Amino acid sequence: MTDPNLSATVHRIVADQPVTDLHTHCFAPRFGHSTDGTGRGLMLWGIDELVTYHYLIAEVFRVVTPDKLPYDHFWKMSQTQRADHIWKHLFVDRTPISEACRGVLTTLSKLGLDPNEKTLDPYRKWFADQDADAHVDKVMQIANVDSITMTNEVFDEHERQLWLDNPSLGDDPRFRPVVRIDPMVCDWPDASEKLSAWGYQVNSDLTAGAIDEAKRFLNDWIDRTRPAYVAASLPPTFMYPASSVKNSPASRATNETALTQVVLPVLEDRGLSFAMMIGVHRGANPSLRSAADISGKADTQAVANLCAAFPGNRFLVTMLSLENQHELCVAARKFGNLMPFGCWWFLNNPSIIESMTRMRLEMLGTGFIPQHSDARILDQLIYKWDHSRRAIANVLTEKYDGLARAGYRVTEHTIRSDVQRLLRDNTRAFCQTR
Repeated sequence: MTDPNLSATVHRIVADQPVTDLHTHCFAPRFGHSTDGTGRGLMLWGIDELVTYHYLIAEVFRVVTPDKLPYDHFWKMSQTQRADHIWKHLFVDRTPISEACRGVLTTLSKLGLDPNEKTLDPYRKWFADQDADAHVDKVMQIANVDSITMTNEVFDEHERQLWLDNPSLGDDPRFRPVVRIDPMVCDWPDASEKLSAWGYQVNSDLTAGAIDEAKRFLNDWIDRTRPAYVAASLPPTFMYPASSVKNSPASRATNETALTQVVLPVLEDRGLSFAMMIGVHRGANPSLRSAADISGKADTQAVANLCAAFPGNRFLVTMLSLENQHELCVAARKFGNLMPFGCWWFLNNPSIIESMTRMRLEMLGTGFIPQHSDARILDQLIYKWDHSRRAIANVLTEKYDGLARAGYRVTEHTIRSDVQRLLRDNTRAFCQTR
């Protein structure tokens, strides 16, 4: 049986260690926020955002099915009405036992609120009294997060314009930008149309001159945002090389050219990592809108092929399918320029976090990044890190107990060093940030 003192020590050290959150969809207040009255704010926070999170939208349609409440009727509701609907059916009429529901309750409790209210009105009143900027500090302090990494969609017209209008947009020291470039590597013909409209001399075929112009575009945004890394979300059908796919369309080859002759050379030259988030099928049920996506098993050989072909690049990789995790660990044992990170999206459940962390520790030692929050609403940082820390600490306790049984002296210094490496230093070292 595990020494209870060891367990308490590990949990305390994991809870005390500030974390550098490698990947979120959170934004600094200067991007505008969901309570500023503009309706265009990118910083999402507050109870209505928490309760209408897309995990909970999908879940409520399991309870009040579309034959009882058609999708279009749901979307015609105001956000307040949608939140009240979800709260009633998932938190009041039923036990809120799912991870997404429990996360809301953990967040409320950690903020000092009673999670047993029958309506959302008390929470709305509390959040209405909070200042957005001060709330960021409060949430970061409770979650014990020292740095929040944003996701900045430079192909989104609204966010692009915000950056162009405000050169200091990325200067909030609490938040680190990331340049997200999905269209460049997933749909180059569409990306080329946008780049052309923005004054870059590119074409859909990516001829030599167009390659130089595409590089100029990427360099311009790296200069403008000073990102921690550059990222793209990729479908489970992603392959490298594209020629390994029988009857691959011409567009797939052009996407590969954009990746291998534009993105990776620029990132190697700029010393930036490329984050690949692989395995999402977009829009499986379009009626659910932001909740419409599902996961799919990808080919990890594509990751290994990229790491071998581009040894001067660093690849941060997370995969959405549980079935991909072992192969990704095996690949990481072979390539020092590959860093597995996080338990992404549908994998962000304590049972799966424990299983994946256990496997990674057994195969990679402490040479991985166990988690990122993927938080889309600021307040989610609280529960996602609270729940993840507990899961990670459970597995570390088990592994330290095994070392002790083997005669190895596990000290508090050992534990602190390992936990600091896992929750902060691996991210900073691989991304070469402070």
